[in-house]
Order: sequence, then structure tokens, then C-alpha cells
Amino acid sequence: MAESIGTIKEKFQAAAVCELPALFQKYEQDERSGVRAIVEKGHRKLAAYEKEVARCEELKKYEREYAAYAHICGIDEVGRGPLAGPVVAGAVILPKDCDILYINDSKKLSEKKREELYDVIMERAVAVGLGYSTPERIDEINILQATYEAMREAVSNLKVIPDLLLNDAVTIPQIDIRQVPIIKGDAKSISIGAASIVAKVTRDRLMVQYDEIYPEYGFASNKGYGAQSHIDALVKYGASPIHRRSFITHFI
Repeated sequence: MAESIGTIKEKFQAAAVCELPALFQKYEQDERSGVRAIVEKGHRKLAAYEKEVARCEELKKYEREYAAYAHICGIDEVGRGPLAGPVVAGAVILPKDCDILYINDSKKLSEKKREELYDVIMERAVAVGLGYSTPERIDEINILQATYEAMREAVSNLKVIPDLLLNDAVTIPQIDIRQVPIIKGDAKSISIGAASIVAKVTRDRLMVQYDEIYPEYGFASNKGYGAQSHIDALVKYGASPIHRRSFITHFI
């Protein structure tokens, strides 16, 4: 007696990607339209997986180019543009045989995917460092210099000293380690992409906590950026202690 379509569907849903070819071989001769649809969906899943593997291999281009360095660290920052909250920098050293999929520029990922990848990166990374620059510090020395400070702090907080830094676009002053700035590096280097995700998730979680303290500004949703509702709240309530005074002169 032939297996039910429901049973076959359950097998495909439960199968790991590496198990799909065996299922194709077993069921591709089944002429039932429901089974053909299941098999076709499996082929699309496998094709998407293989495409993602190829994309991630391309993301390792710089890591392969500088493979002679034992510990390559990706660095990125999040939060240069908001009206409120800190700028956060992430520094991540991934293992040489890193096989984490779906890493990308954090802005190109959904919040759910960023959260999932954050946990994977924190578990598998050789080392992760974070750096922060407060709104007060941003106002004091300007956003660029504050960003550099956060990046230096992130590097200093690594438990493993890196031999090479892959940076998203910038060269960080006052660091003796060799640096390679890469334009749009968070979408071109797996190490920088990982740093981007760690920094983004860390800052977003901070802004959600600030929303509990200053709920009128909507920080949980706008993360301190200049959404119209945020600007309206600024005009109505004035600045909170975490607003960047040098960024809000046009509004209050």
C-alpha cells in the first residue's frame, strides 16, 4: 500500500538538507500530484540552501586572502545616526572553519533572523568584544571620534588578541594591529557581518530597555532613530537623558 501524501510531507519537513537527495530518489517516480508538489518544494529548498552556501563562501573571500593571520577580527558599529542612545561597536573573531549560514549586513536581516544568528555567533565565535560610546561622549567629541572609541573598546574587550582587523569602511586611529578597511564590509566579509549582527542586536536590546524608562519616545520601535513619532515626542516632552544634544538642535 502506497504511503499517504501526509506521511511523505512529514518526512520532507523533518528531513535535514543533506537527507533530501535520498528522499528525491525514493519519491520522484510517484506520479501523484501532491507528491510531485512536495518533491518540487524539496528541490527548491535544496537549491536555496546551495545558493546560500555559495554566498557564504564568497563572504569568506577576505578571510581566505589573509588566512596566514591566525586570528582575524571583523569590526562594525551600529547607531551613528540616531537621535538618542549609544553607538555600539562589535568585534568578532570567527573560527577558521566557520560554517554559519545567513550572516549578512544586519540591516538586510529581519529582527528574528538577527536574534537567531546572534545566539549562534556568540556560541561559536573564538572571541566577541563590545564597545560603547554614550550620548554624552558623542556630544563631547563628535560621533566619528566616539565611534572610533567604541571600536577600540570592542577590540580591547576581546579575550583573544587579533592579528588582523577587517573594518567596515574605516581605519581606526590609535590601534597598532594591521587594519584592512572594506567599503560595505558588513555585506562582503563574514567576520564584519557577524560583528554587525552582534552590535545591532546588543544596541536594539538596550533601546528596548530604555523604552521602559522613557516610554513616551517609542524607543522600542524606533531604536532612537528620527521617526516622526519620535520627533513629535521630542517637541512635546523635550529631551530625555539619553538624547544626543548635538543631534536634536533642529527639533528643540
